[in-house]
Amino acid sequence: MIAAVIFVVFPFAMAYAAFSDLVSMTIANRVSIILLAAFVVLALVVGMPLSSIGLHLGVGLATLVVAFGCFAAGWMGGGDAKLLAATAVWFGPTQLFLDYLVLGAVFGGVLTLAILLARAKFVPVTGVDFVDHLLERKTGIPYGIGLGAAGLTVYTSSDWVSLAVHGLV
Repeated sequence: MIAAVIFVVFPFAMAYAAFSDLVSMTIANRVSIILLAAFVVLALVVGMPLSSIGLHLGVGLATLVVAFGCFAAGWMGGGDAKLLAATAVWFGPTQLFLDYLVLGAVFGGVLTLAILLARAKFVPVTGVDFVDHLLERKTGIPYGIGLGAAGLTVYTSSDWVSLAVHGLV
């Protein structure tokens, strides 16, 4: 049962956040809340020491503070900031967190360039609402796609997946 939760909750939340950001330019608060709650429950169930749980939560809080600053400066959306922080909790103070940040920047950068190129080449008259919205020059970038892709990529190398694959939970 625990392995099923490990294989479903985080990947589904990342995929949902990416898709939601693509079609509506929003990431619902419930996605970040589910990620945070699932982490705490799983960490307790697998016997993660409370000090480690605290470190993971501390990384998430620090990430939220920095991401909120980026949101306040207009550099990222609020949903992106919350998703980034909730995902940081899962990776904690590890190399995977840094990998997530780098991949999120790379995937988000490629996404941004692709959207900017599309906006330069196409007009928003496809008849598909979310595509037309993305093609409008004043629309932001659905960075949750890059964050979701980075989260899914890094998660496959995480201790969580190793625990589930090797039947340790």
